[in-house]
Amino acid sequence: MAGPPKNRPNAEKGGTGSSNSQAASGRDGTQRSTPKSIPRLDGNRDPKIPEGRAPADYSKATDLKNISEMLGMHGWYIARGFTIPDGFVTRPKKFNNQGKEISVKLNTFNVLQAPSTTVHQYDVSWGKTVDPTKRQLVKKIWASKAVKSALGEPQNLWIYDGNKLAWSGKRIEREEIRLDIDLDAEENEARKAAGQEPRAARGRENKHKIYIKYTRTIDFGHLDAYLAGSSTGSPEVIDSINFLDHLLREAPSQNYTQIKKSFFQRGEQRFDLGGGIEAFKGVFASLRPALTNDYKKALTVNVDVANGTFWRVQPLARALLQAFNTNDLPSIQARFVKAKTEWKRSLFRKDLARFKRVGVTTTHNPKNPQQFTIDELCGKDPYETIFVDKDVGEISVAEYFRTKYNKNLTRNVPIVKMTKKIGGRPVYLPLEFLQIDPNQRYNSKLSDQQTSQMIKFAVTLPAQRWTAVEHGVRLLDWQNDRYLKHYGLKVSQTASNVKARLLPSPKVLFGGTGPTASVPPKDLIQGRWRLDGRKFISSNQRDILSWGVCFIGGRGALNKPQVDAFITKFIQIYESHGGRINPKFGKQPHIMEGNLARGGDMIADVFNATGNKFQARPTFLMFIVNDRNVDVYRRIKKSCDCRYGLVSQVMQSRHVATAQPQYISNVCMKVNAKHGGATCYTKSDVIGKVAPNHNTIPTMVVGADVSHPAPGAGSDSAASFAAITMSIDSSFTRYLAECNTNGNRVEMVTTDNIDKHLGNMAKKWMQRLGRGLPPKRVLYIRDGVSEGQYAAVLEQEVRDMKECFFKLGCKDIPKFTVVIAGKRHHIRFFPDKNYQDRNGNPLPGTLVEAGCTHPFEFDWYMCSHVAIKGTARPIHYQCILNEGEWSGMELQSFIFEHSYQYVRSTTPVSLHPAVYYAHLAADRSRAHLNETVVSSGKKETKAEVRPASSSGSSKDKVEIQPLIPLSNAAGLMEAMWYI
Repeated sequence: MAGPPKNRPNAEKGGTGSSNSQAASGRDGTQRSTPKSIPRLDGNRDPKIPEGRAPADYSKATDLKNISEMLGMHGWYIARGFTIPDGFVTRPKKFNNQGKEISVKLNTFNVLQAPSTTVHQYDVSWGKTVDPTKRQLVKKIWASKAVKSALGEPQNLWIYDGNKLAWSGKRIEREEIRLDIDLDAEENEARKAAGQEPRAARGRENKHKIYIKYTRTIDFGHLDAYLAGSSTGSPEVIDSINFLDHLLREAPSQNYTQIKKSFFQRGEQRFDLGGGIEAFKGVFASLRPALTNDYKKALTVNVDVANGTFWRVQPLARALLQAFNTNDLPSIQARFVKAKTEWKRSLFRKDLARFKRVGVTTTHNPKNPQQFTIDELCGKDPYETIFVDKDVGEISVAEYFRTKYNKNLTRNVPIVKMTKKIGGRPVYLPLEFLQIDPNQRYNSKLSDQQTSQMIKFAVTLPAQRWTAVEHGVRLLDWQNDRYLKHYGLKVSQTASNVKARLLPSPKVLFGGTGPTASVPPKDLIQGRWRLDGRKFISSNQRDILSWGVCFIGGRGALNKPQVDAFITKFIQIYESHGGRINPKFGKQPHIMEGNLARGGDMIADVFNATGNKFQARPTFLMFIVNDRNVDVYRRIKKSCDCRYGLVSQVMQSRHVATAQPQYISNVCMKVNAKHGGATCYTKSDVIGKVAPNHNTIPTMVVGADVSHPAPGAGSDSAASFAAITMSIDSSFTRYLAECNTNGNRVEMVTTDNIDKHLGNMAKKWMQRLGRGLPPKRVLYIRDGVSEGQYAAVLEQEVRDMKECFFKLGCKDIPKFTVVIAGKRHHIRFFPDKNYQDRNGNPLPGTLVEAGCTHPFEFDWYMCSHVAIKGTARPIHYQCILNEGEWSGMELQSFIFEHSYQYVRSTTPVSLHPAVYYAHLAADRSRAHLNETVVSSGKKETKAEVRPASSSGSSKDKVEIQPLIPLSNAAGLMEAMWYI
């Protein structure tokens, strides 16, 4: 998201920034700022770095990647040159004092001394022969003898970010250094010095230009003033933090394999994930300004375990076989031959795309191995691939290798095209003479089996994780880091210990009376209780009347007596929890066997047969499948959701066969919620004290999440999905949800999606709860955005939501309070033994407001759940707008306590349910894509093609079709269909 082209902006100057002082009435009152204050540019992917030698300007999207994390929303406004908005949310003066004070160790290490010397910043740019995205080439040029000599190294220790910025404690004499570097000449000079023969000329020059231009001087006084509270922040503060973050990483990047802010020690023990991929552990380190454990504003370093996936070092041919989980080369050859007929559309070609940009070394000439980067595996074999040789003219790759190297190549395997060109022509090499280079990250999506293995590898208990953190600190070796010593940065070797709070658990109420009507306090603190003997707080509003069960035949299938036995138990347990099954036609469903080969017709068979038995339109179908096949699951959901408009439940045969009561109770919670019920309700002993008017203010809770396609083949044209949820009762136990596609990797929920889906749900809220009026306040909890996108949430999404209420005819626009919920961070809690569970994790309600939080903004970390495996990851919440005037303790308690009333579990969950439900809905909406599911049969639902939304994130416009809408024939859109 690029801001206006301001150079070195002053945050105190007026501009087009947002303001809370605008009138609340009328059209203008619905907007926090002018609509174009932040252009709609996808924040997920920065555009390609343009040529030129302009100095780094943080108001440009291309330079935002140079800014370190944890600058907060305030810092990002400054970086882009925007005026800080009126009503900017700062940390409440009073910390949360509810519950118990406890001690929690964090994986943060305070900076004891920051540099006091002057540091000069330089812009690095390149000649036309250098593609800045080719990191290896850029590193070679920067490390060349010519560059090092011109910069005065090793006497001067330079820091380089690998992209556009460099720093030095010494000012170069000229404003700009321009150098010509001949990498081949330097390499041959080194080979000659080592007694080796120089390499033969490659047919092209390996000469490049580099420009190093002085841009500005970093004065750490601005950072000191900012942390002391005497300055509101400035671009100079960002300069300082950015430099220090790169300073911290310079030495580790030279000693270890670096992936962003993580470092992996070469030679570490590998863990095989299968498919030619392996995992090993490293260390993550990131510097940030923080409110420290002693409540001072200072810098701290977050250190954590990093888990990386890498290509195994082996011949490319073997990696190809492993990628397809086979040792049978003829089967790969057969697939290749078949795929060639429609190469561009073939799944085989898409699967091969995972090898794109993998570095390899040639092995056909051991005396002269050469390194290349794979561009693609092509739809021709070595005998079909022709190139022009300077000596013989046109020749196939196979013939060239036979005549020059006496090597016979394999037929019917893809030829490998490289990114490098010689004489302007592409380079093709046979895959059997290529070796995958070491220490290369695997960027594609892991398979289900690989993911399972990765979880086993990555999951560690808190004690083990803390040992790994200490090991990481030793690897970083701050005390002996020559760069830290040179610039005067000192980091404590002792981790932060903070005073945290263990918030009081709410009362969790069920239906009925007696001891089962509430959960004992000890179970609430431990974060787990049983459903046995308890009745739902709200039974299904719509009776189950006309319902059917389909058990799918085939391998692993159940027989009808097993299904009958399960259904008998299900009815018994569901009714024991208060669920209602209308006995008008008998309580037993219609049970029949289904055949997957019939595709969509199988669902039609069940629907029609059920309707015929009960002489009524079916309202509920159950399906018993034989495995976790996602295509089968989505096929069923697509038909039920979009074609028939009824709720459905899919179960695995292995669970149905055992028919454990606890499993059936879990199914009952979902079935009850889908039919209008709720599992439990929380009653607070805290909120009424800290906010006496809380229950008298009509409040709506809205959650939103945008999920993106997994990296890898096809992700550049696949849809992102936006889901919006909305509370629809006064107890906030039930939520509506609507979804749609959201372009390709567009992070902000589009205006069209907000208008259509939020507007539709808001009408229902006003009719049911508001008596025709909107709520007084909206708590909007947004998931999945980085700090760099906080401003866009306000400037785009909240603006559009206010406009949506205006379009609904609301005279008084609700007051918005916006909270960002983040999981992608590396903060972990290590509490005292008295306040941890049996695995060493924090108890639900552990709240941390210092040691790792922003110095001035209103954020906190909270662990509201119990981790089943490994080390619990707290949620980072940040309030970025508070028009609704929630107090800090009111907001924190509200979010924590509602985690206990998630409708499909008997534990508190990690996220507020509004966001959790948005996750579920976004994932389920993938079944509603306007395309035929693999092996979907003849009659899958497919909507008419409507105007597609386009993505602003791709190089070329990507047209994304809307989802097939839900059928509301049986009121599906009123139900929690996504549970």
